Parts: sequence; structure tokens; C-alpha cells
Amino acid sequence: MARQGGGSRADIGIIGGSGLYDIEGLRRVKELSVKTPFGAPSDKVILGELNGTRIAFLSRHGRGHRINPSEINYRANIYALKSIGVSRVISVSAVGSMKESIKPGDVVLPDQFIDLTKRRASTFFEGGIVAHVGFGDPVCPSLGAVLLDATRTVGATVHQGGVYLCIEGPQFSTKGESRLYRQWGVSVIGMTNLPEAKLAREAELCYTTVALATDYDCWHDTEEAVTVESILAMLRQNVSLAKRLLRTAIPMVADGKACSCRRALQDAIITAPDRMPASLRRKLALFMDRVVPAKKGAR
Repeated sequence: MARQGGGSRADIGIIGGSGLYDIEGLRRVKELSVKTPFGAPSDKVILGELNGTRIAFLSRHGRGHRINPSEINYRANIYALKSIGVSRVISVSAVGSMKESIKPGDVVLPDQFIDLTKRRASTFFEGGIVAHVGFGDPVCPSLGAVLLDATRTVGATVHQGGVYLCIEGPQFSTKGESRLYRQWGVSVIGMTNLPEAKLAREAELCYTTVALATDYDCWHDTEEAVTVESILAMLRQNVSLAKRLLRTAIPMVADGKACSCRRALQDAIITAPDRMPASLRRKLALFMDRVVPAKKGAR
């Protein structure tokens, strides 16, 4: 799949709610349909420019929230952003708090994940090409540090670090599950950031999560049970905060330093080049050409 032309490029990708692209100062906004060998992304990509930085916004669930967490085409989403030049991804996600100290309305910048998803494709490399990328530190430290500074700048209550537990959904947890997860010491619970983070690492993209706490899941005995209505109400309160945070962070991200995320595939692909299926090699060229150059004359 060819990379997009210069007029449809972006430096920073933002995955989250469909309203996030309505940021003050965003110019030259346009929609872009991106085709990928993994199918269609969740929605069209919204391109814009903020203070000279090209940004790409992708609605994770599709505009109108049409796609449940298990049905999201995570591979297509990450591929689409990579194909238009994105090198850094900021994921904005609603989460439930698993700690008394993390209150609804707070921002959490987790640095670890636990994957309890069951039905999702979590790698680009299958069917004849094997890659084992390092994932011990799943969040880009450089990008995470920039988001921490930006969050403090806008005056939000922020929690640095912590564990994001990703469940399959779309149902919320039982009380028994929620209490078990609390014993594990997790910080927040959500349904979307995996395999998103894993695929971003395979695509050699810097990735970090901005987790917006909306509720206390169902473990908190003195709080009402989590409902869609309560989550949406808190999300509406968080929308302006998220926009201010992104507007502050984007110039800082654009000036950030390169890191090891962009070399994640350097020693990860273990399949011998002469044993790689040609069709699969072409399909993965966007990721592989840097580390396993295509043979001259290959099509």
C-alpha cells in the first residue's frame, strides 16, 4: 500500500473521540479516506494544522460512536496513521478509576498495560513473517514526559504512571472482577488501548495514553454503579480539558526528541528473508522496508 502524498501528510496522530479535532486555532482542516491492506479504519482521518504542525485525528469508535471496542479495526487505524507520515500517537481514552486517589475528572498517564482482551488481532506479523518486538516499556517515555508537562501546564490533576488494565468489553466489569483487579494494583480500567499500543510499537510509532477518569468502575461501595449516562456526563466535562491539553501538548511534541520506539523492528523480525511470502512482504512493506529492504525489481 503506497504512502500518501505530501499534501495529505501529518506528523502527530491523535486517536480518541470524534470531537477532539475541534481545537481552537486548527487550520486547513480536511477529511482523508485512507485505504489499508487490513481493511477500513474506524473513520476518515481529519487532517489539520496547528501552529505549523500537521495533525491527524482519528475517531476510534467512528463518528457517532458506531463501533464497539471488540469491533475496532486497530490494525487499519495504526496502519492508516503510519501511511500518512505520523510518527507519534497520542491516545485519548475514557477509563474507570481503580484507586481512591484517582477521582473522576482526573488525568492519568499510565506507563504500563495488562491485556485481558480475547478477540482482537494484536500483531501485523502473522501468516509467514514473525516479529517479536520489545514491549517491556509500552509507553514512549519521551512522549509521556511531554504530555505530563502539558497536563500540568493546563492545571489538570494528573497522575504520572500506573497500570492500564484493558478488558474485552463491551460490558463493564462485575464487582467480583473489579475487586480482583484492585488486588492486582492496577490504576485504571478501559477497553480500547490494547492492542492499539502493541500495534503502534510494531509500526515503530511513539505512543502514549491520556486516560480521562470518568467513574470508579463498580468497586466503590459509596458511589453509584457505573452507567453510560454518568460516563457521558463526565466526558462532556472533560472535553474542554482534553482540547486545551492537546493544544498545549502539540507544539511540545513537535519539538520532542527521537527515541528507541522508531527502531522497534531493528532486531525483531526473525524470519529469513528468502522464506518470506512475497505477497505478505509487499503487504508489510510500510513497516519492513527500513529493516528488510525489498529486493531490487520486486513488485
